[in-house]
Amino acid sequence: MSEVPPNQGQQPQGQPAEGQTPQGRQGGGQQPQQGGQQQGQGQPPKDPKVDAKQKRQRGRLFLILGGVVLVAAVIFLLYWLLIGSHYVSTDDAYVGADVALVTPQVAGAVQEVRVSDTQYVHKGDILAVIDPADARVASERAEGNYGSAVRQVQQSFATTDQFTAQIAARDADLARAKAQLASAESDVAKAKIDLDRRQALAATGAVSGEELTTAKNSYQTAVANLNATKAAGLQAVANRKAAVSQYEAQSALTKGAGVTDNPEVRTAKAALDAANLDLERTTLRAPIDGVIARRNVQVGQRVAVGTQLMTVVPVSQVYVDANFKEVQLKKLRIGQEATLKSDKYGGSAVFHGKVVGVGGGTGSAFALIPAQNATGNWIKVVQRLPVRISLDPRELRDHPLEVGLSMKVKVHLGDGGEPVEATSSNTNTTVQTTPAGTNTTSTTTTNSTQAGR
Repeated sequence: MSEVPPNQGQQPQGQPAEGQTPQGRQGGGQQPQQGGQQQGQGQPPKDPKVDAKQKRQRGRLFLILGGVVLVAAVIFLLYWLLIGSHYVSTDDAYVGADVALVTPQVAGAVQEVRVSDTQYVHKGDILAVIDPADARVASERAEGNYGSAVRQVQQSFATTDQFTAQIAARDADLARAKAQLASAESDVAKAKIDLDRRQALAATGAVSGEELTTAKNSYQTAVANLNATKAAGLQAVANRKAAVSQYEAQSALTKGAGVTDNPEVRTAKAALDAANLDLERTTLRAPIDGVIARRNVQVGQRVAVGTQLMTVVPVSQVYVDANFKEVQLKKLRIGQEATLKSDKYGGSAVFHGKVVGVGGGTGSAFALIPAQNATGNWIKVVQRLPVRISLDPRELRDHPLEVGLSMKVKVHLGDGGEPVEATSSNTNTTVQTTPAGTNTTSTTTTNSTQAGR
């Protein structure tokens, strides 16, 4: 037979038997206070040894907790002194680049488009072609004008040589006139001597009257020839002066320059070069190596000068603009090393760079609607200043970055680097509180190449 435990079949102390009513509830006329006393009497008394043991356990737990907090504080202090105070970091950083805008320099209809978005191009590759018909006609017209100008200048040089020969001929005429004048003067002198001799002999009757008359006629003829020779000499002088004047007028067009250096030829050559340049500009080429983005041109579209057709992003020459808080800029210097990580590659790729510049102002300072700090509702907001970081081109070749990607930046502070010239001013942002309790702040967009922010 199995033994029955001592407590089996017995009602536990302090509990009413089955079918019985607790004393506190009998008759319903007893006071609640009596029922409470009966319940208190039913609880077992506390053991002092157990209570002391629990207190010792709680003391040990608080001691362990205090030790853990102390060790954590020491570890954090050592980390800050040895590591944390030697760098500043931010995840408010984005990839940027100095993109090249492709804009036509001549107007016309687009004849051909050879690229599309996301296509990689090299410097000099043809991107689009504008109809060159008008430019080709203008080039041919300018070439004809240039040839005509060259021939006109050559003719001017030939005319100058002709006037030089005319001056030499007038000099010869003048020399002949002088010789003729001398001969005429000699004839006059000889005729005068013959006339004087015959007039002296005519008084004695040794010379007949006819002979005297002949002498007089010879003298008068010699004098007339002298006068004619003098007039011819004056005419020769006048002709020479006219030749000299024509030569000087013509040489003013050709003096000091050859055919190619002549002003008329150079003007025509400049017009030809401009026409050829316009013809060449009908072919749009890539100015740099990069990826095509924002292509908004189609075949047949008529474009004007300066119309933005597409953008070339130099993915191999990107940089990072990291927006640090103004309280982080105390020890930041140009030339300090930086390590960067991109969400695109996660932790598999670590980029290295250097601080190359610090922005001249915060975003709120250059906002389209600047902050008005003189208003009544003013709340100080910590400002951020953009810090530009250059990247290693070799790492970019292995792990390309696109404009607008977010980065995590850590700048290693040290004694190296140059002082930051452009320091941040404590500019504050005005926050206007609406009746609904929402805060509205003015935002600014940079006119840089950080697309996708």
